[in-house]
Amino acid sequence: MFVKKKSLWLFLLPGLAGLMVFHLVPFIGGIYFSLTDGTINNNLVWFENYKRLWANQAFQQGLKNSLELSLMSTPIIFLFSFILAVMLKSLRERSLPYRNILLMPYLVPSSALLIIWMVIFDYGGIVNRLLVGLGLERVMWLESGALRVPIILLYVWKNVGFSVVIFSAALQSVPDEYYEFAMLEGAGPIRQARSITLPLILPTAFLVFVLAWVNAFKIFKEVYFIGGAYPRDEVYTLQHFMNNRFSKLEYQDVTAAAYSFALIVLVFFALLYLSRGVRGDDR
Repeated sequence: MFVKKKSLWLFLLPGLAGLMVFHLVPFIGGIYFSLTDGTINNNLVWFENYKRLWANQAFQQGLKNSLELSLMSTPIIFLFSFILAVMLKSLRERSLPYRNILLMPYLVPSSALLIIWMVIFDYGGIVNRLLVGLGLERVMWLESGALRVPIILLYVWKNVGFSVVIFSAALQSVPDEYYEFAMLEGAGPIRQARSITLPLILPTAFLVFVLAWVNAFKIFKEVYFIGGAYPRDEVYTLQHFMNNRFSKLEYQDVTAAAYSFALIVLVFFALLYLSRGVRGDDR
């Protein structure tokens, strides 16, 4: 048994070597680079880059918008995907075509989805025609702060299918006897979901929430495709700031922003994990 385990390293070493060379080493090197002045001598200035960065209004605006977009998008996709997964479970074998339909936007290139979205939310598009039919005024969805709405809807539409698949796999492990007993006790669908489904699939629910929150920070290319490198302040994200600084060869700002954001994400995940552990101990 020991020999078999030892032989596994022969298969793991190529992947570990690539991880070290292309991820770990640049990550550590970037930390050092963010503490230098960017001159040919790379003199250490310690946290001066971070102090200057956090005083930058563009960085503050980008970070604020990124956090707001993620906090608005994540609960929507979490709740929506959970409801769809529960509904699909009730269909049993007939749910496969619907799962494939939900997963299709996740597999389609973003550029193709963006073209469809721009047609739908154009000034003369379907959404504005519906608003006019309801007696409301048209909205400049793609050229104003209202761009947040189609961007969030695009993110939800694109990623909900992946979350539904994860939830569906977890729901298969919940015994049907629990639901039958709950129905005999008079528990409705909402009570069953709150008292049976969510507690039993809590680790998977936590994973879906984390993945949805991380993927929400990737809402950049959609805004960049529509609004360019310098969109309106309401949709100017942290990725815009880093991309613009990179194009100007201001690498200290890029690395300092990247590690500042990474620290925020790690702290947030730590708080989520600790709160999850506390709730588990209470039960």
